[in-house]
Amino acid sequence: MSTRQSFLNIYRLGIKELWSLWRDPVMLVLIVYVFTVAVYTAASAMPETLHNAPIAIVDEDQSPLSQRITSAFYPPQFTPPQMIGQHQMDTGMDAGDYTFALVIPPNFQRDLLAGRSPELQLNVDATRMSQAFTGSSYVQQITAGEISEFAQHYRGNAAAPVDLALRTRFNPALDKSWFGGLIQVINQITMLSIILTGAALIREREHGTIEHLLVMPITPTEIMLAKVWSMGLVVLVAAWLSLQLVVRGLLGVPVQGSLPLFFAGAALCLFATTSMGIFMATVARNMPQFGMLSVLVLLPLQMLSGGTTPRESMPELVQNIMLIAPTTHFVQLGQAILFRGAGFSVVWPQFLALVLIGALMFALSLRRFRQTISQMA
Repeated sequence: MSTRQSFLNIYRLGIKELWSLWRDPVMLVLIVYVFTVAVYTAASAMPETLHNAPIAIVDEDQSPLSQRITSAFYPPQFTPPQMIGQHQMDTGMDAGDYTFALVIPPNFQRDLLAGRSPELQLNVDATRMSQAFTGSSYVQQITAGEISEFAQHYRGNAAAPVDLALRTRFNPALDKSWFGGLIQVINQITMLSIILTGAALIREREHGTIEHLLVMPITPTEIMLAKVWSMGLVVLVAAWLSLQLVVRGLLGVPVQGSLPLFFAGAALCLFATTSMGIFMATVARNMPQFGMLSVLVLLPLQMLSGGTTPRESMPELVQNIMLIAPTTHFVQLGQAILFRGAGFSVVWPQFLALVLIGALMFALSLRRFRQTISQMA
């Protein structure tokens, strides 16, 4: 068979896959959902940073220091502090009126300047777990900073020899949606590529059309390549629309680097993940088994690839094992390009790793696919 004829077979089989996907409303809804609603909600619905956390302050000192501490809590992290009395604190927290209640005792400023160690009391409503966990450390840091600065200026001490100047790069406002939106797009590319290619193969097996392909003058390599390019194209187009309309449009996340470079890396990752989806489809006997197998594969790929948790915080053994996963290198190059505006000179090791992993994944999947076909013939 000529090379031209082989390319025509791959092209026509790929078009067949696209028409099959177009006639599958469930898959179409899944594609739209994961690149729109799932991306938006994951980025904005449950922020890890504080936002309008209600706080009350019992100021029994009424000193310049206590007023300074009170004025340090302001939106958007906190709502304007409610000034309450000691008798109102327990009732207000029981009613859920505020998450934090800070008690400044009498003579707090006087005891501090006299060299004593006065104590503040912070009451936290731990039923609001997300705010309580993050907000308690915020309150402590804000209070300690105001007390330290007040004492330093009051006593007339010279400035400290080392002054720490914080400059937050790439995300100056520490907006969690900037990180969450882009990472979700990266995760959805991996998930959808595996599901689409695996489901396409299982759908053909369940409908009996795989037998029709076996009697045609086409090779297993052509069948696999057709599924890879067609499903990969669908995922790339959906990811591009998600970046433009959801991430940059609705969420207002700036993209620092080159989108063509990012999608070139995404294409290499898709070559590996679509091959992985075909391999999993040859192992599973039906769609329910494929769904359960996908959960076992996708969770480690997404949780341990560095998108959710930095790889440096994982055990060294896990870091080394995950180097064989394409998602690890894709997350690294995606963060470097989209967050930090890195060029090819920075991310070429990840591109090389994706080429090697993709070639290995395709070879293993092709071997398994040929074995499956020979058993069916």
